Amino acid sequence: METFESLVQAEFAPKNTYLNTASTGLLPARAVEAMTVGVQSVADGRPVDMFADVEAARAAFARIVEVRDDRVAAGASVAVYSGLIAASLPAGAEVLTAEADFTSLVNPFHVRGDLKVREVPLERVAESVRSSTALVAVSAAQSADGRVADLDAIREAARAHGARTYIDASQSAGWLPIDADAYDYVVSVGFKWLLCPRGVTFLVVPEDLGGLTPVFAGWVAGQEPWDSCYGPVEELARSARRFDESPSLFSYAGARRSLALIEELGVANVREHDLALADRFRAGLAALGREPVAAPGSAIVSVPGLGHRQAELSRAGVEVSDRAGHLRAAFHLYNTPTDVDRLLDVLSR
Repeated sequence: METFESLVQAEFAPKNTYLNTASTGLLPARAVEAMTVGVQSVADGRPVDMFADVEAARAAFARIVEVRDDRVAAGASVAVYSGLIAASLPAGAEVLTAEADFTSLVNPFHVRGDLKVREVPLERVAESVRSSTALVAVSAAQSADGRVADLDAIREAARAHGARTYIDASQSAGWLPIDADAYDYVVSVGFKWLLCPRGVTFLVVPEDLGGLTPVFAGWVAGQEPWDSCYGPVEELARSARRFDESPSLFSYAGARRSLALIEELGVANVREHDLALADRFRAGLAALGREPVAAPGSAIVSVPGLGHRQAELSRAGVEVSDRAGHLRAAFHLYNTPTDVDRLLDVLSR
């Protein structure tokens, strides 16, 4: 019988102490193999059907976030999907965001130029929703420091004021259970905690498609894609697929296998594993007289004043990030207590 540990050991063999999933997740062996097969098939002039991988990846992501797959669009970028949602808003609409949230989520609302974008501290997002708010856009977990938003409170406040919700799960999907049905829109890249290659992003839309106009719709957005290759698309897909970007097929070939691994391990099990390591690091920091940014229940730990040691740590074979002057460590399923202790050892010198 395969265990959590045996599944992980069969897929990952990092050559260093890798604690940087918040930047890029490691690829499991099964994803690397699938991408290699896909690339070689094109080199051989006998391409395999990687469009089937797109549909399998879409379905797997839908199961992970607990929605039907006809509500999931498959693309490549959070910024593109933020732009799609921004384009749907009327001039003068108010968008509420958290201060210093990730640029790909919030910037498309700013560049519209005719929207009222209001920023408040993360902990005040729910209380700041008002009757004039059209959309609340916030990351479930903050990229810079791992703080987890009070999504329940934000959802209830938005509903009470008739606002839509747009949740970026890029720093949480894969370790934090997400019920996407509780929000209007949920977006997530795949290349971090979901262990997919770059070029994979998913957008969950409401059953009524959320009033979005598929402004970048190409042939893949057609109800019958292969009959939609020339001239205007006669019929757009009747599902969220109308918001698909033309897929990066090699990436989706890998994504199909990566998402299957997440499903096999179980998000709840991954969360338990990741948080145990994060808490071990927090305890070790306390022993060193260091206090991280308060982010209870997060797999991301950010330590003020230590960002400058990132290069030193990298030379020692420990990969972390320098974000906003903080040292950011991210603990995921392929990490072990030994990795945590190695980081603490180098920091203690």
